[in-house]
This record gives sequence, structure tokens and C-alpha cells, in this order.
Amino acid sequence: MTTFILVSGMFTGPHVWESTAARLEEEGARVHAVALGGLGDAGTSGAGVDLEAHVGDVVAAIDGVVRVASDEIVLVGHDYGIHPVVGAADRRADSVNRIVYLDSGLPRDGAPALAAVADQGLREEVLRVAGGGVPGAVLPPPAREEWRHWGSTAGVPDTELDRLTALARPQPLGTLLQPLSLTGAAAAVPMSGVLCSGNGASIALVQARVNLGEPTLLPLVDAGMSFLELPTGHWPMLSTPAELADTLLRAAAGRGSRLTAPDAASPPAHLGPFLLDVPEVPRERTGNLDLYVPPAARGPLPAVVLVHGGPVPAEARPTPRDWPVLQGYARGVAGRGVVGAVLDHGLHTVNDYERAAADLADAVERVRADPRVDSDRVALWFFSGSGPLTADWLGKPPAWLRCVAANYPIMAALPNWGRIGVRFRPAEAVAHAGSLPLVLVRVGLENPEIAATVEEFVHAALACGAALDVIDVPNGHHTFDAIDRTDESREAVRRALRTVVGHLTA
Repeated sequence: MTTFILVSGMFTGPHVWESTAARLEEEGARVHAVALGGLGDAGTSGAGVDLEAHVGDVVAAIDGVVRVASDEIVLVGHDYGIHPVVGAADRRADSVNRIVYLDSGLPRDGAPALAAVADQGLREEVLRVAGGGVPGAVLPPPAREEWRHWGSTAGVPDTELDRLTALARPQPLGTLLQPLSLTGAAAAVPMSGVLCSGNGASIALVQARVNLGEPTLLPLVDAGMSFLELPTGHWPMLSTPAELADTLLRAAAGRGSRLTAPDAASPPAHLGPFLLDVPEVPRERTGNLDLYVPPAARGPLPAVVLVHGGPVPAEARPTPRDWPVLQGYARGVAGRGVVGAVLDHGLHTVNDYERAAADLADAVERVRADPRVDSDRVALWFFSGSGPLTADWLGKPPAWLRCVAANYPIMAALPNWGRIGVRFRPAEAVAHAGSLPLVLVRVGLENPEIAATVEEFVHAALACGAALDVIDVPNGHHTFDAIDRTDESREAVRRALRTVVGHLTA
């Protein structure tokens, strides 16, 4: 028989698992939902509770199962709960049969749980509270409308959200700030990941990060971790409890997809050849910027600055300006008599938008200062995760900016990104774009969470009368111009090139 030991996330206790636990028990499993110190009951205090105390709570649950049965033990950690789960598995590796990461981060030896919080504002709030120096300090639980900052509440019924809020408990700060101590023993325990696509995670996106060389994910390939998905938000035990139970049973059996390591003999799609034949225009490299200047150019020429998506790990090799798809667009515009420019910017994590915006602004001024460029005729072309960077240029477009284009953009923070700053909200900024031509290349088979950000932007643009031209690719996927080698994709790229260049040369 299998015993599932369920460990919930911040501010919560065993009550969140009730429906899922009942379904698991109906299927013949045993279930133990752990009450972490300071979180399990209304009367308990978080004073003096740290991460090691929570690790001890999970260890005690494991030992309790071992004493009374010879069950296979599956540890499930949701959100913050994965940190005490991994810590306990490290101490009881011989007793644990599998670890399940439920829409959670990847704990690392020596790193506190706070490091896994994507939202920079929330991290700063925790550090502000901690800076008060009050012994046994706690982080107050979110108000009802604030839960979404800690993970998407998509699919959670109003009654469950009300109950989640009513039963929430302050989180002891020591559980977030104390570094996790691991010996490495847990690495031998089989692992499964359950991703909640409504929170912005998917197997495809994780694989894409592996293909880019994300160092924290590469060990998962070697470990043979299996992955499953649930089409819901960050709280599947409240939104889809029966489906979660079925998924946990599959995870316990080792089912799911596995990641594949990048293979030099079979490069990932983003390193494949460009889907159009374009001229072999040589590049000129200066710092983080590459220029593709049409040969035998006469007089200052207009320019297109191509802005890669992301976040792209700092360790990714090759870097984006060496990706064939971006080189292809740069050569494509150069073949039409326009200077193409591709830069590497600093969008390495979701907290790097300000850094990336500064890199872009600097690169644009360097392009405009080049004597071969007409500084009054420049277009900016954004891709994927660079979409939020458009807000700076839409909100106050300079006179020399002749067009802003975006391919399959992410136009707002995804649910698991947290808040990336009020500065980077294109749907609000577009009201100030005036007559600036906007070109949006939209794919029909987009990730639903990304598609929602695009539709919000389109609605806002149409509402304010912006000069928006939408190029639809009905059968295209995200990054269609790298992975969908179809006539539809080629025609969409040709049309986009014609349109953007046309706004510069008219």
C-alpha cells in the first residue's frame, strides 16, 4: 500500500487537502496531511519556528508511517511545502519511495525558501518584516484579493477561496529565511513534478528552459524526473481535487513525461535554420550588439532593433544574438535595404525587466548614433517574453520611432512571475501610443495563459484606437518561426517583414 504524506504551502495547513485526501483514500491509499508547526491550528504560535522545525515535522510523519506499516511512502510538497519535504527526504532517504513537487520550486542546499519566491515585491516585504528584528516575527497571511500574488487562483471556487482566507495562518519568518541544509542523500529518491499550467508552468516551457541551458534544471534530466500537468491554477487541491488525486496516483507510479538533454547532433528548435532564405549579410559585433548593414549602402538607412524574449538563463550558449531565428530576421530586413540590429540584453530572470529595459535603451541610442543609420527612422521588434518591454515605448513614443512590432509576445506577467512592476504594462501604456504603427504577430495555438495577456492588450489597443495591425498565424505555436516550418509560417514572416520595413521606408 502507498501512504501519501501531504505538505501544504505558506499560510496553510492540512485542511486544504481534505477533498484530495478523500479521493486518494477511495482509491485505496493511506493519507497523512502534515500540520506544520505554527500553521496547523488556530491556537498554535509561530514563535521560534524555522525551516528545520518544519523538516522535523515531516520526518516525524515519515517515522510514524514506518513504525506501523511497510507502506511505500510518497512525499508531496506544494509550494513552500517542498522545502521541508526535500529536507525530510534527505534525512530519511531509505524510507521514502518518491518525492512529488506540486507546482513548486527546486530547493537547493544552502538556499532559503524565500529564494524560490518569484515576486520581488513579496521578497522585499518579507525582508522588511524581518528587518524589524522582532523575535519570532511572522508574515501576515494574504487578504482574499491578494492570494493571486502568491500563485494563480484560477479555478478555485469562491467558497474555497473564502475558506482558504479564513483558515490562513501567519507564516513564521524563520521558515522562509533559514537556509535549507542538505547532504545530497535525497538525490537518490525518485522524483515527479506536477505542473499547473494555469499558473504559467508547463512541460513544454520547462523543456524550453532546459534547451536554453538553465543550470538548475539540467540535473532533472539526469535524475530521470517525470512530469505531469494539470490545466488549473496554483491551488489544484481546491480547484480540481479529484483530478489532483488521480495525478498523484500516476506520479506515485512513476508515470509522466521526461525531459531530454540538449543534443549537439539534434539541436533544439530555436537553433535550427531560419525558415526563409535570406541574404548572407555579414554582421558587425560591438559589445552586446550586432549590426547587419546592407552591402553597398548609400546614405543613412532606417534600422530595426530586434529584441529577444526570455527570461534566458545567463549561462545559455549560444546567446540570443547567435540564434538563427533572430539572425534570420536581421538579414531579412537587411535584404530589404534596412539595417538589422540584434542585442543580448539582461533578461535572465523575471526580476530583470528593468535591467533589460536599460540595456535596450542603450542599444537603441548606439544604433541611432551609427552614421550609417537614419536616426529618425527606427523600428523596435520584440519577441516572446520581451513583450512587457514594449510599455516604455508605447507609453511615450519618441518621434523617431516609426513602428513597434511583437511576435507571439507575453504582454503581462504570467501568474507564476509575481509582479514585475507597474512600468511594464503594455495594455495600459498603449493608450498613449497615438498614431504609432503597431504590428502584432499572433499565433492560434498559443499557451492559454500567454494568449490571455495578448487578448487583453489587443482589447486595450482597439479601445483607444491605436494603429494596430494583427498578423494571425492560426496554426502557429509560440515561437512558430522556429518550430513550425510550414507555408503558413513562412507567409506570416514574409508579411511581417514587409509590414515593418514598409513603415520605415514609406
